[in-house]
Amino acid sequence: MKTIGMLGGMSWESTARYYQTVNEVVKKELGGLHSAKILMYSVDFAEIEECQVNGDWDKSAAILSEAAQNLQKGGADFIVICTNTMHKVAPQIQANIDIPIIHIAEATASKLLQHKVQKVALLGTKYTMTQDFYKKKLIDSGIEVLIPNEQEIEVVNDIIYHELCLGIASELSKKKYLDVMERLASQGAQGVILGCTEIGLLIQQEDTSLPVFDTTQIHAEKAARIAIF
Repeated sequence: MKTIGMLGGMSWESTARYYQTVNEVVKKELGGLHSAKILMYSVDFAEIEECQVNGDWDKSAAILSEAAQNLQKGGADFIVICTNTMHKVAPQIQANIDIPIIHIAEATASKLLQHKVQKVALLGTKYTMTQDFYKKKLIDSGIEVLIPNEQEIEVVNDIIYHELCLGIASELSKKKYLDVMERLASQGAQGVILGCTEIGLLIQQEDTSLPVFDTTQIHAEKAARIAIF
């Protein structure tokens, strides 16, 4: 079994789901008392979020690169960055290590193609929704990406940072997300990407008829299968 290097803490709420999901997959596939071999480096999210707000992506890349180097030194065979947004600096991190990073958007694109989804709604932080580092991976796979309007982007983003990252999942916020998803479905979205690793704390498949693609679940399952196959 390969050793998974988890670069987490962004936020710890979703990183906990990564740990649980990976081990659930390993248990299901291998049975018995099997569990995953995992090394985790959990950063202080307040420091990373400050870099995001200030647009200091180079500093955040340096912090995460050092963490990734420590995972490599500890014996990790590959790395999963347990967040969508910080894949913005995945190329810089990769340049500083010799083991591969399993990219969350590539794993998601593969899952969408398996389900024959050609047009998808993307919810996430404002960085993920508006910048190209994530969407380009989907577009390069032949998938059309729809994002919320300017006002909705702020609502979706605020709920992530002020509620979900603090472990708060309210019915009012769920309704706001579902309203955004419904509007994007009316524009032809065949599914919705929960493109922030915390959104799965708020939205589940049973909340909507629109197919839901939870990036935390997809990414963690991909890591588990790489580790055991």
